[in-house]
Amino acid sequence: MRSYELTVIFPTEEELYRQAKEKVSAALKEQGAEIVKEEELGDRQLAYEIKDRMRGRYVLYVANIAPDKIVAVEKVLKLEPHVMKYLFVRAED
Repeated sequence: MRSYELTVIFPTEEELYRQAKEKVSAALKEQGAEIVKEEELGDRQLAYEIKDRMRGRYVLYVANIAPDKIVAVEKVLKLEPHVMKYLFVRAED
């Protein structure tokens, strides 16, 4: 298993944020990921409009996950309507 950082932008509305955040955590755990850290980075102004919104709530996940399981997690993230954007990167050890 390798260490990855996943940054996700959620809507600022509390209910939408909570639901989407739970789905992201569940998707990671379902694929056998060990979530090492989950850090809320707060609300931020976006550089451009995403899904008719100019603000988003950022969350950074640091997780240990097998590289072949990332595709399955990305599929869930793409299908989740309340995930505005996401980015997986391999964490430097």
